[in-house]
Amino acid sequence: MCWNRSAPRSPRPPEPSQPFGLSLSKPSLSLTLKPFHVYLLHCADDSYYVGQTDDLDARMQEHEEGSIGYTSTRKPFELLWQGEFETREGAIAFEQQVKGWSRAKKDALVRGDWDRIKELARSKAGPRPGAVQTELVEGAARLRQAQPERIGAMPSPSPPVRPELVEGSARLRQAQPERSGGIRPALEFTLFDRIVAAPSPAQRRAIAKAITLLESTRHDHRLQADELLTALLPRTGNSFRLGISGVPGVGKSTFIETLGLFLIDQGHRVAVLTIDPSSTVSGGSILGDKTRMERLSVHERAYIRPSPSSGTLGGVAEKTREAMLVCEAAGYDIVIVETVGVGQSETAVAGMTDMFVLMQLPNAGDDLQAIKKGVMELADLVVINKADIDKDAATRAQAQITSALRLFGHHGNPAHAQAMHAAHAEPGSPEAQVRFWLPRVMQLSALLGTGVDSFWASVSEFRALQTANGKLATRREKQALAWMWERIDTGLKQAFKQHPAVRELLPDLTRQVAAGQLPASTAARNLLAAAASRS
Repeated sequence: MCWNRSAPRSPRPPEPSQPFGLSLSKPSLSLTLKPFHVYLLHCADDSYYVGQTDDLDARMQEHEEGSIGYTSTRKPFELLWQGEFETREGAIAFEQQVKGWSRAKKDALVRGDWDRIKELARSKAGPRPGAVQTELVEGAARLRQAQPERIGAMPSPSPPVRPELVEGSARLRQAQPERSGGIRPALEFTLFDRIVAAPSPAQRRAIAKAITLLESTRHDHRLQADELLTALLPRTGNSFRLGISGVPGVGKSTFIETLGLFLIDQGHRVAVLTIDPSSTVSGGSILGDKTRMERLSVHERAYIRPSPSSGTLGGVAEKTREAMLVCEAAGYDIVIVETVGVGQSETAVAGMTDMFVLMQLPNAGDDLQAIKKGVMELADLVVINKADIDKDAATRAQAQITSALRLFGHHGNPAHAQAMHAAHAEPGSPEAQVRFWLPRVMQLSALLGTGVDSFWASVSEFRALQTANGKLATRREKQALAWMWERIDTGLKQAFKQHPAVRELLPDLTRQVAAGQLPASTAARNLLAAAASRS
């Protein structure tokens, strides 16, 4: 939005006995007396929004953030006029009167054409249906008699925010089609400013709006999201990204709340991105993870954003990477990603975080179960949660998983292979001097809070070691390239579906495949060939 908060305001009236409490004279009251404002905004649907407030700057910020007067079609974006009043009653009366004015009178108000306003007010025509401002100002008697409206002295208009307003709102209406189709670029800059500003409720709302914009499937919103991410990118990269995964019921949400409160006590700002599974039938998601973090969700140094998986495989949402960047740009130095309850193959979170933590239950299965879990191979740290319930079972699980991790080390796990190579290198050689992280297994109880300090000590050790040996930077570089190719794959798939040749052949080929008349592989090859031949 483009608000001009430094524009001169209309002078404050000294006497409320004048019509509507307005005056052209300079204020005679003490400067410490706070005035009341009536203002007029231009909206994206070319309508006018009229309101009153005792704090104009705060109200403009609320409009800008979308908490007042903002719908899918009516989006206030330009402050055209404002006037000051001594009393709230006077401001409310004038607000109600202007709301009932015709478009012509409001246009005249924007231009400062008071003669035209009075000329329109002297018209003998009855009031518009539903206009109640005359009852508030003059009473029901004038309404019944259809007397002309009385207009008193008006304040001088505030200069228009942009030069084209000098020529009147007609030019604005002509330019309106260029603004349709989404949020104006000016709003993007405002959203950027709110995100990178000091921590405040306004910043939290801006983060939420930015992530919603990122998750939108509209083409124009995606273009705006790309511009926003490009502007935010230089402010990212300073946080630590922690991915936490595990089977349903392992205690991920409880652990994250306990860990988050622990980190806040250490002086950190914590952002949590939780992924809830979407229904394969209805497509909906209850987004319930946040409700399990009651204390953390209300803390001013924490931000929790639940998102639906929307059918995305791997335990994360499609826009989780982008949401992480927004949180980093907002100053959150710890970003935690909680996946949906995963099984053995949901490993996408390991490809977008600095450290991947896998949570297990004490009775998670036998040695074979530990070995065959593909997600185990990528874990930097395995946590046995709920160790307080059965200490012996937790100890057995720790031993089984530790044994499985050693087996992975003999079969190409990068972390194990590098560490073992360094351990067997010749003393004093460069290879022997480089230290590598060996995945480890530990026990804790998120409910009781025991072991959380040891967990964070291990995370801090991992971060320091991976930063020193350059593995953290390399990991992020690979993740950025993987992100790019993932977006390319998504874009190509969408472009393929919209290709004219594909859309022409698709109904017939789909029918043949469904009827068993054509192999799916042949249909796919025909569609690919058609798209390639007509490119």
